[in-house]
Amino acid sequence: MKEKSDIGLVGLAVMGENLILNMASKGYTVTAYNRSTDKVEKFVNGRAKGKTIRGASSVEELVQSLAKPRKIMLMVKAGQAVDDFIEQLIPHLDKGDIIIDGGNTHYPDTNRRTEYLESKGLLFIGTGVSGGEEGALTGPSIMPGGSPAAWEHVKPIFQDIAAKVDDGSPCCDWVGEAGAGHFVKMVHNGIEYGDMQLICEAYQLMKDLVGMTHDEMHEVFAEWNEGELNSYLVEITRDILAYKEDGEPLVEKILDKAGQKGTGKWTGIIALDMGIPLTLIGEAVFARCLSAQKDERVEASKVLNGPKVKFEGDKKAFVDDLRQALLAAKMISYAQGYALMREAAKEFGWHLNYGGIALMWRGGCIIRSGFLDNIKHAFDKNGDLKNLLMDDYFNGKIDAAQDGWRRVAATAITSGIPAPAITAALNYFDGYRCERLPANLLQAQRDYFGAHTYERVDKPRGEHFHTNWTGRGGDTASSTYNV
Repeated sequence: MKEKSDIGLVGLAVMGENLILNMASKGYTVTAYNRSTDKVEKFVNGRAKGKTIRGASSVEELVQSLAKPRKIMLMVKAGQAVDDFIEQLIPHLDKGDIIIDGGNTHYPDTNRRTEYLESKGLLFIGTGVSGGEEGALTGPSIMPGGSPAAWEHVKPIFQDIAAKVDDGSPCCDWVGEAGAGHFVKMVHNGIEYGDMQLICEAYQLMKDLVGMTHDEMHEVFAEWNEGELNSYLVEITRDILAYKEDGEPLVEKILDKAGQKGTGKWTGIIALDMGIPLTLIGEAVFARCLSAQKDERVEASKVLNGPKVKFEGDKKAFVDDLRQALLAAKMISYAQGYALMREAAKEFGWHLNYGGIALMWRGGCIIRSGFLDNIKHAFDKNGDLKNLLMDDYFNGKIDAAQDGWRRVAATAITSGIPAPAITAALNYFDGYRCERLPANLLQAQRDYFGAHTYERVDKPRGEHFHTNWTGRGGDTASSTYNV
């Protein structure tokens, strides 16, 4: 073991322990620290025994054990705990030392911490880490941002421990300044919410409308995973549907009340703030909220009536329509997520590598998917691409899938089976391709009741007009105008 450790890691929960073991397996010496020092002792004498891992019993010992510039990664609960630990570290650090926050932190906190630590001569990295327990141990997707000067010092470690794709490329690269890394991880999680909801809607339509058995659904997801829908979430859904307990599908014994940790909600909120229509991800978040109202739904099911569920079509044809709907809607989810990242880059002055982000998501992470290579190619062809739907590949795939997609949406609605994400994605597609939306009437309504003014199609853009609709309102317009 080296005299000085290459990196220190704070927080010995599942992700922290597995990241340390991953680093040690790549030849790095790591110092482990936890606020509860008994966890350190248990880890060092247990899973870490015989490996290039040492424990520290105090913050001072942790810092003294590290080679300069010191690199300390925090895997603690997001929020105040991160700030508190940073304050404990600062007195022991020297100029140029690096603090890394690897938790699910909200990007404004990373913006603030980067500026704060740089003012003290220190460097800060806020990095998204995706892949869960297995990914942390065997190779996650890592999305670092923060102080650019810190990247050269952590790049070898991060890229060595990251997942690798077929050509050996690591699923890790520098994302951008300040909170860019955590912003991209937040959008990743939002897309994850959308993907999971879409798959759940496909499952419910197969089960409750078509009447498929779990073995049949397992076979469908297995087949889908061999084609264009190849992805981690389709793969694990295949396995979940085949898993039985006492001869019965375990999934049906699980309460239909979903939890969430907030990253999907953050994605929706910032999309509203920036005026980006992130409709599919928003519906996925609200679907979890509705699921949480379990007791109310049980009561409502006894009172509120819908159509009688009856499937009379061709089961095989409908399942293929469902495949097309899932593929098209997934593409909409990525298109919306990328539109949000593009707007954030403009808002915050970040220099995001959109094709590089797709590469980071190709392996190790929860949303790794078969068409991420196509996203990279789209941005390689056109770095100024405003929306993925405008790329020839995605345009062609959506065009080929939309008939089946529409049949699924229509069947779900007429059958009374909720499919909020599938239908929201279709509505976004139809709205985005619509040359003229009814917002002209909406603007007239706003001007009628609030004198908010409007632009005219027969006048230059940027000129605003107000009409005295009732003859009693006068000619005074509102002092503000918001599109």
